[in-house]
Amino acid sequence: MRTLLFTLLIFFSSISFAQKKLVILGDSITEGYGVSKEAAYPALLERKLHDSGKKDWSVINSGVSGSTTASAVGRMKWLFKTKPDTVLLALGANDGLRGVKVEESQKNLATAIEYAQKEKVRVILAGLYMPPNYGQDYTAQFKKMFSDLSKKYKVTFIPFILDKVAGNPKYNLADGIHPNEEGHKIIADTIFNSLKGTL
Repeated sequence: MRTLLFTLLIFFSSISFAQKKLVILGDSITEGYGVSKEAAYPALLERKLHDSGKKDWSVINSGVSGSTTASAVGRMKWLFKTKPDTVLLALGANDGLRGVKVEESQKNLATAIEYAQKEKVRVILAGLYMPPNYGQDYTAQFKKMFSDLSKKYKVTFIPFILDKVAGNPKYNLADGIHPNEEGHKIIADTIFNSLKGTL
């Protein structure tokens, strides 16, 4: 009898964990290009959440290399079949690197946010910056795009998820674009510190 009760206790305890899902919808940075999946920031973020006592959260890495904002809604429609509670929208870097018009990227992100809110999935928007060599006007508009969207749709906003990482050779691979393992640790810290009081 005691064995049965113990088994049931373990079973119900296990299903009480990971009941909440945070999907991170991103590109190669989220995917963890150049590092192991376990060293990419989504896995590190989940570990931080669990260590802080939020063991009922699981973090799903939905990073796909080369993704742009144009893919956001289509991927959401597939991912939302898993019934996530929250989506961290971390797209836009490839738009900027390819010189996509800011208006187009903003429209794509707005459509994605509207879709998520319609599906009752909380949105966290991750801001990104472009390097200065893309021109002052473009970089300013690109940066403003994220803050404007966060205000319009009243979503949780992380101004720059690559804070302290972007442009620092110490925290990036040789390509200067993708974070190394140390860089991913900093990204995980930045996101965790932004969300720990809200999840």
